[in-house]
Amino acid sequence: MKHISVIVPSGNSIVDTIIAPFNLLKMANSHLRKLRGLQENPFQIDLMGLSMEPIIYQDLFSIQPTATLSDVPKTDLIIVSPISGDLEREIENNRAFIDWIKMQRISNGSEIASLCKGAFLLAETGLLHGKSCATHWTAHDLFRQKYPSIKLIPEKIICEDNGIYSSGGAYSILNFTLYLIERIFGRETAIWCSKLSEIDFDRIGQNEFIIFNGQKDHTDEPIKRAQLFIEDNYQHKLNIQKIADMVNLNGRSFLRRFKKATSNTPLEYIQRVKIEAAKKKLESTTTTILEVMYDIGYNDEKAFRTAFRKYSGLSPKAYRAKYNREMVYS
Repeated sequence: MKHISVIVPSGNSIVDTIIAPFNLLKMANSHLRKLRGLQENPFQIDLMGLSMEPIIYQDLFSIQPTATLSDVPKTDLIIVSPISGDLEREIENNRAFIDWIKMQRISNGSEIASLCKGAFLLAETGLLHGKSCATHWTAHDLFRQKYPSIKLIPEKIICEDNGIYSSGGAYSILNFTLYLIERIFGRETAIWCSKLSEIDFDRIGQNEFIIFNGQKDHTDEPIKRAQLFIEDNYQHKLNIQKIADMVNLNGRSFLRRFKKATSNTPLEYIQRVKIEAAKKKLESTTTTILEVMYDIGYNDEKAFRTAFRKYSGLSPKAYRAKYNREMVYS
């Protein structure tokens, strides 16, 4: 019998992000047992705690671990559940899990799958050095700052790199769990779980859910002024050198500092601000797509559609059809 460990973090987490994957894995385990006519479940699935004491979340819900780290000398797959709140504090709260995950990977070749902001615990192991990783889009900037040696894949909700898996955030963990079920239990079982649970199958992107607010969690004041100028004037034709002159920086220094502070080049930042404005217009108005394009300062339809798909994952038409309430019910 193989073993799956679902981590129950100490401190802050979101109950659904622990219970939902656990229940989906149990569902897959039971189905595969029946499908193959087995006498027992093919996997033992444990909720792993630092102790057997129930963990209380949000002062309302408790989760009872079924095993502790010392109870499981070897596991085949570790599900790294998300942490939330003050991430630095929660990393320290769960330092014992970090050491155990690293030991299991090095000693036993365990596969590891982080859910949402569980990527921060996984990153702390050092196992992601030079590898790719996904996490919730709200944590992208902090993740890049803390772990520059890790290649963040911001547009994906599913990322795999040599037996180490990671996912986007919130309830996309359900799609990610189906992906893991396909890898572990087989596609037939994954499709069955998908249909029974009514969860979209094969959804892999999170771009359409990203809300771009601009990365201002830095201390470079000239760059912040440049960001605000872009956000206030995105509908006009912007000249990057003139913006650099406005904040009293030479061109090369401006480009370097802007990229360091925001994780985007100035051109990328301008495009993202424009596309975020276009998304809001498509969500809330019946203005034609061409009018939206002109309103945000694009004159080239092909360039607009290319940029829109790059940063939203959908075409302008598909985005409006999905998110504009008036259009949906008309």
